[in-house]
Amino acid sequence: MGRLIIISNRLPFSIDHEGDQLHLRQSSGGLVSAIKSYFESDSSTNRGFTEKLWLGVADFPQNDWRVVEEKLSGLDFRIVPLFLNKLLYKDYYNGFSNSVLWPLFHYFPNLVESNVHYFDAYVKVNRAFADKLIPLLQPDDTIWIHDYQLLMLPEMIRAERTDATIGFFLHIPFPSYELFRTLPAEWKTSLLKGVLGSDLIGFHTHDYAQHFLQSAKMLLGVDSSFHSMQYQDRLIKADLFPISIDYKKFNKACNDPETKQYYNEIKKNFEGKKIIFSVDRLDYTKGLMDRLNAFDYFLDQYPDWREKVVFILNIVPSRDDIQAYTERKQQIEQKVSTINGKVSSITWQPIIYRYTHLPFNELAALYKAADVALITPLRDGMNLVAKEYVASCSGRKGVLILSELAGAANELNEALLVNPTDTIEVSKAINQALTMPEEEQEHRMFLMQQRLSDYDVIKWVSDFLDQLANVKQEQIKQQVKVLDERVIAQIHLHYQIANSRCLLLDYDGTLVPYARIPSEAKPNEELRSILRGLSSDPKNNVVIISGREAYTLEKWLGDLPMMLVAEHGASFKPKGDQWQQAVSIPDQWKNEIRPIMQLFVTHCVGSFIEEKTNTLAWHYRNTHPELGFTRSRELINNLTQLLQNTMLQVVDGNKVVEVRMSGFDKGIMALKIVNDMQPDFVLCIGDDTTDEDMFKALGERAYSIKVSNGSTAAQYTVFSQIKVLQLLKKLMIPIINKQYAKT
Repeated sequence: MGRLIIISNRLPFSIDHEGDQLHLRQSSGGLVSAIKSYFESDSSTNRGFTEKLWLGVADFPQNDWRVVEEKLSGLDFRIVPLFLNKLLYKDYYNGFSNSVLWPLFHYFPNLVESNVHYFDAYVKVNRAFADKLIPLLQPDDTIWIHDYQLLMLPEMIRAERTDATIGFFLHIPFPSYELFRTLPAEWKTSLLKGVLGSDLIGFHTHDYAQHFLQSAKMLLGVDSSFHSMQYQDRLIKADLFPISIDYKKFNKACNDPETKQYYNEIKKNFEGKKIIFSVDRLDYTKGLMDRLNAFDYFLDQYPDWREKVVFILNIVPSRDDIQAYTERKQQIEQKVSTINGKVSSITWQPIIYRYTHLPFNELAALYKAADVALITPLRDGMNLVAKEYVASCSGRKGVLILSELAGAANELNEALLVNPTDTIEVSKAINQALTMPEEEQEHRMFLMQQRLSDYDVIKWVSDFLDQLANVKQEQIKQQVKVLDERVIAQIHLHYQIANSRCLLLDYDGTLVPYARIPSEAKPNEELRSILRGLSSDPKNNVVIISGREAYTLEKWLGDLPMMLVAEHGASFKPKGDQWQQAVSIPDQWKNEIRPIMQLFVTHCVGSFIEEKTNTLAWHYRNTHPELGFTRSRELINNLTQLLQNTMLQVVDGNKVVEVRMSGFDKGIMALKIVNDMQPDFVLCIGDDTTDEDMFKALGERAYSIKVSNGSTAAQYTVFSQIKVLQLLKKLMIPIINKQYAKT
């Protein structure tokens, strides 16, 4: 299996100084907990990694490394520290990472500080990571890069190690395209290209993945299909992998003696009172002021709860060296003091406020003791606190109030989901939670716990690594499918020795590039010369099998000695004969379909209708990509419902939606032609979804080639229409080397 290399901004531990002594403290982030739990599980052992490494920036001087290294002997992984200049790191971390990417990706564009020095530092630090890693790499290594601080790193590695296995996971939201596009042009394209150096890109939710795919499409022109992209002749997948927690660890923590002691003390200190609990890092995305305002409003609107409820608010220190965070801490503390001063009594204080890191057992005890967990961030990639609380409710008593803007809301929908900025809604939810019957609490908690138990942190890591391995396998298969010189030589040889040949060629996108208007795709003299040369060979039967109408094919190619098939097989013209109809049907149905398509033309600027003898087509190649695609899905949905139980079918083509009679397609026609001719050699080339019918129908009877960057039933693929013309030219060149021909 090779080695697993985890790369994150920082190492998975911090150094605390007590006099001359150094003490290691595990970082509190979800990633560290997730990876540590996985490394300690059987899944990690069974996967068979020969070694596990963790590369990150050290928060201690390089002179201390030997001392620190001695204290790391018990870890499950080898530490690879990166030592950086403090000023450079500050501009990279506090600057670009947390003053540009963090606010923008969390939908706070007004807080973005667009400083060019920050971006320069970001590039340099990502480069430093690459320079540290690349000399260490071995052929079978699996590289897993984490989070927004290292968006450029995948491409930097890929540039020097093209065959590397690289996974990337984003632990924060990816914003909508409309927000992401506000970055300077160089920044946003560099960030996207950086991430696209990965083989697999992971996100917490479907929305985040779609936002990324849309940005890649709009800014780089990278199309996607079912979460897969073709970028620089390489398959990449972007999918959702909602990070989870070590469910068993939290669920069983209540049985730990130290946890029980904390729990008993909490219950004793707040006997007779309902406990609301919140724990969050100090950050503007967490909505702490909004949370306090909602609790203040709750006490005003539901005065009966005074002296019967206590709100324990624990804030974990974060980015203390940034002035804005220090000011926010002061605002929170002032608000806490105001509420406590306003409604507290000699025997009751409504808010218990702490600003500290919590030991695990104390945290687990607070989770278990809390009647309500109030988790209401303004925006959060996932929020593992909500999951930890659910897992810790071993008796299935307790209610989770969760922001609908947290990624966890997609999984924990039995929680009371609220808009964190809606003071009235949150205060009502607090009252609902405090008065919820135990039976309902148990039911909601059971469903959430079952979901978290099924997809725990070990499953999350395994799922990502499995998918990464699958993507690499798909890439290998795709490389085998790409039409290379060896296969071209094989096709050429077979063509030369065959006594009878059939060439089935699509037109648009295969022989000519797509045009803005269909009538502009007229064949040039080079193409006509190629077709004339092929069709003049008595051994050849050249067939142009197209979605075009008969009139156009006759006008452009009717003078050449070959067979023409129009409208996917609805009509055809054998070589040297007249046009014939494969089907003869009245066209009154067009009067029903045309107004619907016309409505979509009105609502989608740049689209138009093309009317053929047996087909109506709505083209959206000239529209705004996102709008055209969205409208095409709507049109397909409308037409599919309308045409149920009729003889008409909807065809989803390449930037076109067609309606035609069912019962004929390119596959049926191609198979009939081949069966009638019984040739020694069959070559079938196309680019559209309609050509897939030919590839499937002919199977191994033909050399099938698709002009595509996606999945296909064809045996081979080329990425450019130009490659088709090059292949057809080469076929006409005789093989002079007799010895080669015999082989």
